[in-house]
Amino acid sequence: MPVLRDEEDLSLAVEDAATYAGWFACLADPSRVRLLHQVASRPGGITVGELAEALGIGQPTVSHHVRKLTEVGFVTVRKDGTSTVVAVNPACCTGLPHAADAVMGVLTPRPCCPSDVPADVAVRQMSDADWVVVRRIYAEGIATRTATFATEVPTRTALDGRWLPGQRWVAEIDGDVVGWAALTPVSSRDCYGGVVENSVYVGDGFRGRGVGKALLRTQVMAADEAGLWTLQTSIFPENRASIALHHSAGFRTIGVRERIAQLDGVWRDTVLLERRSPVAG
Repeated sequence: MPVLRDEEDLSLAVEDAATYAGWFACLADPSRVRLLHQVASRPGGITVGELAEALGIGQPTVSHHVRKLTEVGFVTVRKDGTSTVVAVNPACCTGLPHAADAVMGVLTPRPCCPSDVPADVAVRQMSDADWVVVRRIYAEGIATRTATFATEVPTRTALDGRWLPGQRWVAEIDGDVVGWAALTPVSSRDCYGGVVENSVYVGDGFRGRGVGKALLRTQVMAADEAGLWTLQTSIFPENRASIALHHSAGFRTIGVRERIAQLDGVWRDTVLLERRSPVAG
């Protein structure tokens, strides 16, 4: 994976651009794209002969395409008796989304914690007095239909039992709560004790003012201090602003979960992102 540039250099490095161009050039042939799809659809691998039969092209042509895909690291090959078995390289599943985000300018080069937080946004621990406004802001996020699959605001009791104590934050502007952030364990199993899902919500009329940036910065730094080694989140692909915000705090795209769940009777995709702590785990 190409190395991210430092915070001062927001341009795409020449060497990274060359790498991505090689990847995209490799996929410029429709037959090669279909071949890669066939391979990716067979986790255990597929033989060259089976590929030729599935695609309706000759084995020499399949072998040529496999060689090109191997050169850029999209697939691997191994011998099984007299057959050549082709398997997808797992790194391809994350490398391609990463490349697309980098080229489209969504993936910022900063590895952690945006520093350009507006001076008028203050972040503090959430208190009992904040529950009413926190749930109201949650409802405003639900109404956008781009923030969550939830269609109703959970009760205070439900949220209090779900969110990690000490990892609940609110943002204020002029003393008014305008956003919140919280962490939720992904599992009750001890081995996943440091893996959590993050949520960040900003109230109507305050989006685009750096509130989410301030909340996420505090959330990430506090999670590192608490020894939480993985933060993950699922975001609708249409919510590009949220994806970019999370990338600015060191999250990386893991992949797209197609038709993962329904919202208002419509199947929706989500982008799965995660941030691995540089100091914990």
